[in-house]
Amino acid sequence: VGERAEGEGELVVRELDLASLRSVRAFCHRVLQEESRLDVLINNAGVFQCPYMKTEDGFEMQFGVNHLGHFLLTNLLLGLLKNSAPSRVVVVSSKLYKYGEINFEDLNSEISYNKSFCYSRSKLANILFARELARRLEGTGVTVNSLHPGIVRTNLGRHVNIPLLAKPLFNLVSWAFFKTPLEGAQTSIYLASSPDVEGVTGKYFGDCKEEELLPKAMDDLVARKLWDISEVMVGLLK
Repeated sequence: VGERAEGEGELVVRELDLASLRSVRAFCHRVLQEESRLDVLINNAGVFQCPYMKTEDGFEMQFGVNHLGHFLLTNLLLGLLKNSAPSRVVVVSSKLYKYGEINFEDLNSEISYNKSFCYSRSKLANILFARELARRLEGTGVTVNSLHPGIVRTNLGRHVNIPLLAKPLFNLVSWAFFKTPLEGAQTSIYLASSPDVEGVTGKYFGDCKEEELLPKAMDDLVARKLWDISEVMVGLLK
């Protein structure tokens, strides 16, 4: 944030492990103790196409981190967001949501696991969560929108196996066509701060423009059912 001139912000770093509900609760407890306002919450963390593994609480890692961790985080901070209105929630999803399906019979992927489909499922869950949250927050002054950041050159793809001989070509393609982290962050920054989207809620964006969603990402019945089940999974409801 540069030099601490009058009126400038302060950057603070707090530990948060979205693969641990205990860590999420501890983080939120500290935020609620230390911060009097919460103007913007950006749910950005993600795990991509990892081998089958489970979170501390026994959830399939991609669904547990990408959806459930953010679901609990946002719910625990909702009171502060409402008290700080007008405020914003920004949910980072992916265009790969198109290949996902919400299978309520196997949300934890214990019957079958495909790392690509499970990532897409978690990203579809992000959009459905944002849609249902926006509906629940109507009239509160808190807006909720989701987005696709584009293909960004980060270590998100660390679990993807690229043959040794193909790596030079892959690196060349990524430098030519993938976004830099700064470029990939632009739609998140736009939704977090632009006056153009003041009061806009329940929408999906790419490259700082609203985009159309497939019908399965606008299914309000599935969104509500996913919300109800997620509440039980993270312990907000018994």
